[in-house]
Amino acid sequence: MRPHGTPEQLEKRRRQAIRLSKAGKNLPAIARALSASLSSVFRWLQAYREKGVRGLKPQPTPGRPPKLTQDQKRQLVQVLLKGPLAAGYRTDLWTLNRVAKVIDQQFGVQYHPSHVWKLLVSLGWSCQKPERRVGEGTGEGT
Repeated sequence: MRPHGTPEQLEKRRRQAIRLSKAGKNLPAIARALSASLSSVFRWLQAYREKGVRGLKPQPTPGRPPKLTQDQKRQLVQVLLKGPLAAGYRTDLWTLNRVAKVIDQQFGVQYHPSHVWKLLVSLGWSCQKPERRVGEGTGEGT
């Protein structure tokens, strides 16, 4: 699993490993100091020996690039925080279909509603069922 941090922060971490190695620290000590696995530290040192500083540079992230930029994701969160009513919906409930439509309208990017869930989780959102109140869909109190 890829550790958290920007590519630049991760490169800085690898460079720190090289500095610690040059200062005489052994692999387990370097791994503890950087909260890294022993195998990662070994790979970093090996890459440095083989390619020099170039071996510590970040590699492109594999896979398909995200459809939304970080800035667009921040804007989406702001839209979602204002609520569905502010986005023109009649009820105060976000659904995956609604979020997908908002993304398409705001950014011109199409998401399948089932994939919207993955995006929302990555943004720190969770599924919440609305409380049912008397009179809402039960036939009572109307």
